[in-house]
Amino acid sequence: MTDFFDALETRDPAQREAALLAALPGHVAQAQRLAPAFAEILRGVDATAITSRVALARLPVTRKHELLERQRAARARGAGDPFGGFAAIGWRGLLRNSGARRVFQSPGPIYEPEGHAADYWRSARAFAAAGFEAGDLVHNCFSYHLTPGAWIMEAGAQALGCTVFPGGTGNSEQQLAAIADLRPVAYAGTPSFLKILVEKAQEAGQTLSIRKALVSGEAFPPSLRDWLGGRGITAYQCYATADVGLIAYETSAREGLVLEEDVIMEIVRPGTGDPAPEGEVGEVVVTVLNPDYPLIRFGTGDLSAILSGPCPTGRSNTRIKGWLGRADQTTKVRGMFVHPGQIAEIVKPYPEVVRARLVVAGEMANDRMTLQVETACGGPGELALRIAETIRDVTKLRGEVELVLPGSLPNDGKVIEDARSYK
Repeated sequence: MTDFFDALETRDPAQREAALLAALPGHVAQAQRLAPAFAEILRGVDATAITSRVALARLPVTRKHELLERQRAARARGAGDPFGGFAAIGWRGLLRNSGARRVFQSPGPIYEPEGHAADYWRSARAFAAAGFEAGDLVHNCFSYHLTPGAWIMEAGAQALGCTVFPGGTGNSEQQLAAIADLRPVAYAGTPSFLKILVEKAQEAGQTLSIRKALVSGEAFPPSLRDWLGGRGITAYQCYATADVGLIAYETSAREGLVLEEDVIMEIVRPGTGDPAPEGEVGEVVVTVLNPDYPLIRFGTGDLSAILSGPCPTGRSNTRIKGWLGRADQTTKVRGMFVHPGQIAEIVKPYPEVVRARLVVAGEMANDRMTLQVETACGGPGELALRIAETIRDVTKLRGEVELVLPGSLPNDGKVIEDARSYK
């Protein structure tokens, strides 16, 4: 299965990169002009100079907790802006441009706008890669309540020419009755709920009509993929968030996830905005060319890594390994919170340090911190002593320093490892 949604998926990588970077200055300028939060965050930034990935990497990363904090602050002062200044659109009565079609609420609560653009969340490519075709009836089991998950999927399926049944979540008996009546060939939703439907159908002696699926919202291990395949359902996964929509999607090659065409993605070391080398696990940071909600260098909090080489299906965009965990590794040590950003602050004055990992060990109420530092400078010595002093200055806690050779630390994206025993 190598059918493409459009020609953009197979264009020359240099052409794609040039197009994305050419659009970037205007995107930054629009955010500064129409989104008050970015006018503040990017104050003093010359948008016309943001024409390269190096220039983009100099801009601050905005993380989900900052969206929440700014939205809460706006509500507290009665500012009348539910989006905390991050959206370029609102609705009648707000000071900024009208244009929001829907407003969603994600846990926090964080509010997100939906504009009027066709396939606003850009999920159609994921459906095409999963083998969906115009005319398919899609049984959509993402929630239509508060959050945008169902609408992300519905818009993409409809853009491909599919018809959508809004099944929503839960009520498995009623869902199976609808499936028996309507005979949909396709499913969208979480993989775990699809498994529940399959099992309940088997218990009831019902043969499901579903033969293809696009799943998201949770981990999709190969064991579950194979379990579904053994029951006649070919399922693929996609990676999307409520803030930015589709980020990447799986193809028939089953070798990582291919980036969506309007996404500029960086992998940064957790707790920093510094791009990590190709192949190193880090936090997914995205800039999506959405003029309505122009999130620039948005830290998703998810961990992944770039895969080298193009997708065997012929899609030429960058691939990532998929979801590899969460980047927020904040840990409480002796009553004090230690953040990944503090680890970056500790090692920043030492250019000889390649990578660092704080290991918190011991038993409850007897915490021990050891900062493992990759460096070509061997053995304990002056460097370790200076870093230990910086640990005290930054965290207000004492910690040991262990110097290790470059390449010694695991490539798992962890900056803080909690190895304590809680028995």
